[in-house]
Amino acid sequence: MARRYDTRTTIFSPEGRLYQVEYAMEAIGHAGTCLGILAEDGVLLAAERKNINKLLDDVIFSEKIYKLDENIACSVAGITSDANVLTNYLRQAAQRYKQIYQESIPCEQLVMQLCDVKQQYTQFGGLRPFGVSILYMGWDPHYGFQLYQSDPSGNYGGWRATCIGNNHQAAVSMLKQEYGEPPKLKEALDLAVRVLYKTLDSTKLTSEKVEMATLTRVEKDGKTRTVIRVLPAKEVDSLIAEYHKVEEARKLEKAKQEKEREAAEAAEADKTS
Repeated sequence: MARRYDTRTTIFSPEGRLYQVEYAMEAIGHAGTCLGILAEDGVLLAAERKNINKLLDDVIFSEKIYKLDENIACSVAGITSDANVLTNYLRQAAQRYKQIYQESIPCEQLVMQLCDVKQQYTQFGGLRPFGVSILYMGWDPHYGFQLYQSDPSGNYGGWRATCIGNNHQAAVSMLKQEYGEPPKLKEALDLAVRVLYKTLDSTKLTSEKVEMATLTRVEKDGKTRTVIRVLPAKEVDSLIAEYHKVEEARKLEKAKQEKEREAAEAAEADKTS
């Protein structure tokens, strides 16, 4: 039945579904994992690098995280060529706003503008939806630190923590369990490493496979400004090493408790006998 209605984005199926839009979302499910966490003193984006060929030139430091404006950055999951088109549109929209109003565009307004474009590509014939979902982190004086997600249908929403891409359901489930009140940025970084370590398909997590970026507010020369920073490989490796140290200590503690429990059970058995 689906084959009769999936040739165009403008045709609804009898169940009220747009199959081409659903197929675009399915493509994102096979892309590299991207997660975002809203912290008390900043925002964090972490993304899985799919292409880690050693022959690649190192000129492009960041593969999955793009700076859009002084106060906004994003991470993408999906078709990279589509993502390049959309990130260029976002940058131009931010610069047009700044040229007209002499201030940075509010984060949600920029997200909304792009989602209007995405929605048009699901409504008019001869077009296909963009096969990319985007996580945005930003700050503006209206709402402070913010985290948004948009998908190929043109829908968007604000989040405290979310994930897109491969194994996103397992990551979101883990975030639901471990994310309570907005943590400090350092705690958010540790949480991101834990989630990525348990949800990525790779057996070993390294800085070659993951890139991370933070957005914070820093006071300098009496002025507070936004700082968007992609973490260098050394810092990412340090976070991963710290995670391994904590996990090793937890395993040792668990083994110790197990031995104490077995000893207690043996002593109890001797008393009864």
